[in-house]
Amino acid sequence: MGINQKRYDLIAVVFLFLMAMILEYREAFSLLEDETLSFRQILRIHYADEYLTSPSEEVIVVYTDEAFYEEYDKYPLTRVDLATLISRLSDMGVAVIGVDMLLDFNSAYGEDPVLEEALENAGNVLMVSQAQISDEDEFLGLNTAIDRFEAVTNHGYSNISSSSTISESITRLRIYEQIAQEIDEWPFAVETVSMYLGEEPELSDNTLRIGPDIEVALDQFNQMYIDYPLLPGSGSNTLRHHEVSGISAADVLFAEDEYELEELSYIFEGTIVLIGEVAEVAHDEFETPVGNVYGVSVIANTIDTILKSGPLKPASLMLELIVGFLLLAVFLATRKIQNPLPRNAVSAGVLIAYVVLSTLLYVSHGLVLSMIYMIIAMILSIIVINARFYASEMGQKTMIRDMFGQYLSPKVVEDLVDDPTKLSLGGEEREMTAFFSDVAGFSTISENLTPSELVHVLNDYLTEMCNIIIGLEGTVDKFEGDAIIAFWGAPTVQPEHARLACFASIDMNDRLVELRDKWVAEGIPQLKVRMGLNSGPMVVGNMGSLQRMNYTIMGDAVNLAARLEGANKAFGSRMMISESTYRACESEIDARELDTIRVVGKSEPVTVYELLNRKNQTAGNIADLAEQYARGLAAYRDMDFSGAKDIFERCLEIVPGDGPAETFVQRCQAFIENPPGNEWDRVFTLTEKG
Repeated sequence: MGINQKRYDLIAVVFLFLMAMILEYREAFSLLEDETLSFRQILRIHYADEYLTSPSEEVIVVYTDEAFYEEYDKYPLTRVDLATLISRLSDMGVAVIGVDMLLDFNSAYGEDPVLEEALENAGNVLMVSQAQISDEDEFLGLNTAIDRFEAVTNHGYSNISSSSTISESITRLRIYEQIAQEIDEWPFAVETVSMYLGEEPELSDNTLRIGPDIEVALDQFNQMYIDYPLLPGSGSNTLRHHEVSGISAADVLFAEDEYELEELSYIFEGTIVLIGEVAEVAHDEFETPVGNVYGVSVIANTIDTILKSGPLKPASLMLELIVGFLLLAVFLATRKIQNPLPRNAVSAGVLIAYVVLSTLLYVSHGLVLSMIYMIIAMILSIIVINARFYASEMGQKTMIRDMFGQYLSPKVVEDLVDDPTKLSLGGEEREMTAFFSDVAGFSTISENLTPSELVHVLNDYLTEMCNIIIGLEGTVDKFEGDAIIAFWGAPTVQPEHARLACFASIDMNDRLVELRDKWVAEGIPQLKVRMGLNSGPMVVGNMGSLQRMNYTIMGDAVNLAARLEGANKAFGSRMMISESTYRACESEIDARELDTIRVVGKSEPVTVYELLNRKNQTAGNIADLAEQYARGLAAYRDMDFSGAKDIFERCLEIVPGDGPAETFVQRCQAFIENPPGNEWDRVFTLTEKG
């Protein structure tokens, strides 16, 4: 039996490594491998040669962003103004003008002849196209700009996508050999470099060549690794690529005289210019190893990578096999070590050495050696050699209870157990209530706590809050640091979702008062929590892919709830609800009307209320405060700012430090000094999210 066990052990280890090599070649775990690429790329941009990690000066992004459209006062960029932009860039000596806009429909305003003339006169414009690829990876056709534009420009396809069906991270550029052979069409970045150098691209033996100087090594799927650059800044303050290697379209389009254009020509002359969107409304942002990057910046980084002859080079199949068999030999040898401590020490040491070596080769020499496949094979081999067996997989109902029991009420979990189809991919629109909460100044609080204290406080807070949400049949969507996102009305239908959400918010606020006393006794700063609620139509369901789903909500009503949480900051309030939530359960709650506001990102005003308590449970000075506040708000809206200020100051005598009253005292004083005109709409517009 011992001999059979040894043979089984040997066969299992050999099988694991052979499977790792096969899966490595087929790239079956791109999601995990891309995570290692992100880790290695971050190290590379900080420690590799500065020439390789710096953004190219040969590629400039001319971008349209929110600031541009605010000045432009319309959206999107008209084709007439795009023509002006192209003409001016051409006059300034730009070598290649790349337009990252798919103009595949005729203008309804008769602008096409003007743009066509500008494109023809420039003679060096490359327009984006889209390659249509089937699920079987077959080329079906090309979606290009309209005929009149295509006739006077070059084009290249820009199908930016992840190499993984799960991960969205853009690490490589795919060059479709079939498209190159059948119609001589190339990716946008490749075609740009081809026009820039005046050389035709060639693809053979997993190598891209453009002229005598450019030779880029590709992987077995003809994919080129994109070498993202180091950008100035640190953490959340890191600049975006277009802020470093870009110029706003406004600087070119709104230039008032030839002198301004002549100054710009020193920057643009002889360069590659990409015209593209970096505005949120364009939804052209992609996840990459270095964070979220706009599509036009991904193209710019790809062009830069090609111009540098692809500094990141995939390891050859032969090298990958040699490494795999060497690791296999080492792990087979560890089977002869009887003592588990040295055996596992050797195995762990080899695993760590492999990770370090792969990282060093990537950072210093740009050699991309697959990492995750061998790591998995080594970890599983350690488990097999030590005769550790995995527990059998849980059944479907057990899995659902374990997955959802922590953030759904028992009633909802049992409903899912009875009908697992509710977990299928997809969503439906329902009337629901969304809840967002956040701890005010949590970053400052966390700086004053040790890591163990921070974990204790955060776990204590989140546990107590979630118990209340679940106890009132709510669903905890997710945690984002100290923030909680929850909703009522799904997965089971809850006609009284607004009431339940308001009651939960009131109970959480009350529980926080008790927790603050406990934390103060422990020497921990008090947590002040802001909450935002909104009711309305939302899409709820499992969002994501078939491999990875998240039961969540989305929609404008959800976004408004998030904005109301942040809007508390402007009023010094704690629990802000929308008018729709208030109207849905006004017979069940006490609330005071705060104001009518216009939140960031929304043009329509919304009346907001501060949630006080369950119906008829607001008493004492809070009740007096609410009555006085209502009188002050009425006077304020009647433009009696002096009278309103006096009333709000009386509010502060009733409850010193009341945030909304203090806010209106300051606002009334400002209007006394600078009265608004007759066109004043009584709406307060927030300028920040909170």
